[in-house]
Amino acid sequence: MDSSRLPLGQHRYALTTTWTGNRGTGTSGYRDYARDVTLQVGGKPDILASADKPFRGDPERWNPEDLLLAALSECHLLSYLHACVQAGVVVVDYRDEATGHMQEDGQGGGAFTEVMLRPTVVVAEASMVDAAHDAHAQANAWCFIANSVSFPVRHEATILVAGETDAREE
Repeated sequence: MDSSRLPLGQHRYALTTTWTGNRGTGTSGYRDYARDVTLQVGGKPDILASADKPFRGDPERWNPEDLLLAALSECHLLSYLHACVQAGVVVVDYRDEATGHMQEDGQGGGAFTEVMLRPTVVVAEASMVDAAHDAHAQANAWCFIANSVSFPVRHEATILVAGETDAREE
């Protein structure tokens, strides 16, 4: 279905995932194939991906766990910037040092149990610091990706003022 024909407020996303890890014998054995894939979305650069290294993947490629963490971090960032505009907060710099924790279940599966976002935000004026902190809660509420996962997505923000050296952590 063409996304222009979807009901208002609904969006569709599509990508192609192509396994490129056939070493000549397919999946004839657990060690006989690579976990390499190429992720493609029309009009965008390909992403070379694999499993995480502990799962026999290529550590030089993105893995699903990296991509999930990246999606949560970026979604919060974009939601946060929007919340700041609405609150009259001028953000001049933003950097997130995000981490995620995944627990294996001992039966071949597992799940993320938490993601912690640690954004350091620089705002234009000291009068904006409180509103800049408050905007993180709004961003968390608006983030489509965070609202789609079954584990907590927390944040510990540091807000700095452009030209000043002190920070206030949330």
